[in-house]
Amino acid sequence: MSIAYLSLGSNLGDRVGFVQQATSLLSGDEKIKIVSTSSFYETEPWNFKTDNWFVNAVLIISTTYYPEELLKVCRRVENQLGRKRNDESGYNDRTIDIDILFYDDKIIDERENGIDLIIPHPHAHERAFVLVPMLEVAPAYVHPVLKKTISDIYDEIDDPESVCLYGTRF
Repeated sequence: MSIAYLSLGSNLGDRVGFVQQATSLLSGDEKIKIVSTSSFYETEPWNFKTDNWFVNAVLIISTTYYPEELLKVCRRVENQLGRKRNDESGYNDRTIDIDILFYDDKIIDERENGIDLIIPHPHAHERAFVLVPMLEVAPAYVHPVLKKTISDIYDEIDDPESVCLYGTRF
């Protein structure tokens, strides 16, 4: 079994409901077991303009899926929950977004043959909406590229106050 860290976020419709539904769909998969969940955090959009704030959370899962297979499962769940991807315009509003942040301590860069998988997530260390929930569930996890703990990385980010607790836990 491998341990993976997933970031879930929604900024359309029932944001909390979409994160809860995604968690439920993931946990219903026989090859995925939820180990830990963070609280929900309400966060400002990162790197694009919209009035819709996000609800974000981090899940720690154990899985027998290989990283490429796990990515396909995450995309399937996103599709089930109405995620519409628009690769041409960069970031945009979404019902649900599921990113694989970390997979054990592996470093993966597969961007060919229709696969776009980079682990660790290339922006995880820059995003308070990822680091704050990670602090809650895995503060001592060591980023396999940066060789720093989540706590140390968080101490170095520019805008740690951009995340507020939404107050929901499931």
